[in-house]
Amino acid sequence: MQQRLDRVRVVTFVVLITNASAALFLPAVGLWREPDPARQAVGALGIVLFSAAQVAVLYTLVTPWIGARTRRWARMALAGAAVASLPLVGPAGGGWPTWSWLAACIVGLVAVLTRPVIAAGLSAVTVALALLVTPGTLGDTLIITAGFGAGLAAINVLHVWLWDVLLQAEQGRAAQARLITAEERLRFARDVHDLLGHNLSIIALKAELAERLAAVDSARAGREAAEVRRLAAATLVELREAVYGYRQAGLREQLAAIERVLDSSGVRCTVTVPDGDLPAQTVLAAVVREATTNVLRHSRARWCTLTIENTAGEVRLTITNDGVPAGAAPDAHSDGLRGLADRLAESDGVLRTRAGDGEFTVEAVVPSSS
Repeated sequence: MQQRLDRVRVVTFVVLITNASAALFLPAVGLWREPDPARQAVGALGIVLFSAAQVAVLYTLVTPWIGARTRRWARMALAGAAVASLPLVGPAGGGWPTWSWLAACIVGLVAVLTRPVIAAGLSAVTVALALLVTPGTLGDTLIITAGFGAGLAAINVLHVWLWDVLLQAEQGRAAQARLITAEERLRFARDVHDLLGHNLSIIALKAELAERLAAVDSARAGREAAEVRRLAAATLVELREAVYGYRQAGLREQLAAIERVLDSSGVRCTVTVPDGDLPAQTVLAAVVREATTNVLRHSRARWCTLTIENTAGEVRLTITNDGVPAGAAPDAHSDGLRGLADRLAESDGVLRTRAGDGEFTVEAVVPSSS
């Protein structure tokens, strides 16, 4: 999922930069029309400064790990470049509305940098300045600054909003995963406390009793000590069983968890499992984990199917996904697949893989008695 999020971030940044560069091309036309070389040079400096500040601000908008201080400096640089562009770029153009196009860029940017009320006020000030300093008819200047600027603002707001929604959704999934982990840890801690609390309290009482009886009734003290040893051994067995049960989640639970993980990663997952008990749960769970990990790491899958069949004295697990590049083939030297094959062989099972038509299939077959 992180790779897809990074790709969306890059695409959003490219769209924003392309949108801004299209507006900056037209001020360059004004510089080309300017007959005074000095004004051309000064105007070019103003456009370069504004463009650099604009790129920096747009980068901070789509880069969540940048600190607040850096964001403030980028916005201050943009504000400075915008103010400086008025005396630097405004006089250039030879009758071309050069600064009006920069003003349109400013209107398009403030919409995504401040609250709507403040953005509206800054946009109104920018339009008014453009009407004052730009040569030509007021109607043309108003259309460029207000009309084209509003179009830039709409595009910028839409793409930044979509990026924020996607980022918040990913952060929500991460928070949910952390919450599930925390809840599972609390559950395990509660189970261990319930298990050990009662037995250890009894052991402590009997050990204290044995200590007091040691001087007056050695035979009874010995019996109490033996009872303490028996309770300790039984508690250890129960603790091991609890830990083993905690580590060995059932195959159905793992399939449900994997289905949720794939769905949240954008892979449509379909799980087909027969009713009743599932033999060979431990070894099949290992195959499911490895195969679905490969789906996320090594493919661009849009769908994945997991099917378990329990017939004719054997259990067959089949996992198929799309998104496999043309010409791809199973890696015979893959440690994960080779390890699974060895593990299945210990249970008299077999692992098969095949690729073709953009799909990859992992098939594991084990005896029902495993």
